[in-house]
Amino acid sequence: MTFGLAMTSVWDSVYAYWLALFALLALYGPGRLSIDAVMEQALRRLFPQLDGKPVFLLEGLPRVVIVGAGFGGLTCAAALRSTPVQVTLIDRQNYHLFQPLLYQVATASLSPGDVATPIRGMCREQFNVRVLLGSVTGVDSTRQEVLIGSKRIPYDYLVIATGAQHNYFGRDEWERYAPGLKRIDDAIEVRRRLLTAFEQAENTDDAQRRASLLTFIIVGAGPTGVELAGAIAELAKHGMEKDFRNFDPASARVILIQAGSRVLPTFSERLSTVARTALERLGVEVLTGSRVEHIDDEGVIVNGERIAARTVLWAAGVIASPAARWLGGEADRAGRLKVGTDLSVPGLKNVFAIGDTALSTAWAGQPVPGLAPAAKQAGAYVAKVIRARVMGRKAVPAFTYQHLGSLATIGRKSAVVEFGSLRLSGTSAWWLWGLIHIYFLVGLRNRLSVMFDWFWAYLTYRSGTRLITGDTPAESQSESVSAPVSAPVSALHA
Repeated sequence: MTFGLAMTSVWDSVYAYWLALFALLALYGPGRLSIDAVMEQALRRLFPQLDGKPVFLLEGLPRVVIVGAGFGGLTCAAALRSTPVQVTLIDRQNYHLFQPLLYQVATASLSPGDVATPIRGMCREQFNVRVLLGSVTGVDSTRQEVLIGSKRIPYDYLVIATGAQHNYFGRDEWERYAPGLKRIDDAIEVRRRLLTAFEQAENTDDAQRRASLLTFIIVGAGPTGVELAGAIAELAKHGMEKDFRNFDPASARVILIQAGSRVLPTFSERLSTVARTALERLGVEVLTGSRVEHIDDEGVIVNGERIAARTVLWAAGVIASPAARWLGGEADRAGRLKVGTDLSVPGLKNVFAIGDTALSTAWAGQPVPGLAPAAKQAGAYVAKVIRARVMGRKAVPAFTYQHLGSLATIGRKSAVVEFGSLRLSGTSAWWLWGLIHIYFLVGLRNRLSVMFDWFWAYLTYRSGTRLITGDTPAESQSESVSAPVSAPVSALHA
């Protein structure tokens, strides 16, 4: 019709018919004789998963059990998508956590949903993966079974990717006074303590108590400690300046304690100095060469001197999960399980350890660092090893870690980035840090949400998640301007 109208020069109606033609194509797709339809049919025969059908039957296939749905575990599971194996992914949480941004949840910059993604949603389209929620209590390597309480999960290949937990260096009693950051629950608890301290400072008339409430101590000056210190200082100086009437939030003290001689010891000395200068510009007190001797609910003792503080946060070190104890393998002082060049556990058949759980010297003879890119590289490598063994192919070459660099942010327009010989600091490093973290976030929704929150905070110096949730100790409820410290909660409500 359009050709006929064009030949008769009736141009006014031609465009309407073209629109109608495109509408038909959009609604019904190409015809059976079109090249598109022929290609689609061929692709559906080659790839049954396009019709929601499994590529292969799972019955009787080798069983791969992955313990831990962190960066390494998820990468390994995803890389086994087209391998004829049954994959069981076990985690004690039902979500995958993007730990590098967990400190922003703790400092009320992001909400928990921005840095966590449900595991089942991530594995929904991978038909050979099943997800189990549970805490692994041990491994029976003789019978090749993973123990979840009384439940036993058989395996042919086992991948341990259980990560690490806080290390208090033999002083586990400090944990109740100085929480760390490893889980969503930890971040919510830290956020509750931070915001409650400001609320209590508003309620009290005791200058000494207020000073204690407004003193925040971070133990450990690695990337987590530095980022926490900078975020707390910015929250106090820029995020709350008009929110309180009885005190100035900018008067809060943020103290960063480091046993070593400098902050960010894994970075170059020049970037370490840049980071310290940026922290001090924010008002953070940096104490290097200082060792914490005691922590209680009144503060800390550092080098024999007591510092009164009601909020102490731990970022001084981590210890690996109990995988070495489960398997009876050799471990280093940090509890990391020593593995071979193919990341397998010596003496055990088809058992691998990756991420913070493993001690591998695949970084030019040096231990592989506990970073997300390292865990992802290890997860992808172990999947190749399993695929080669299942398919009867030749052995995969030894694992080699490719270092992609180190990053840390100190505050607004301030960060340090180290990529081999390339070392950046300041605004350019800050933008690069943000882009890289957005890229590694899981899920489009999380990326968009974090981008919007950061953009809003950049324009307004405000964050939208300053909520106090969780259990509040009785002491924090009993502090009031008009009521004595021992007043009952019901009096405060009245």
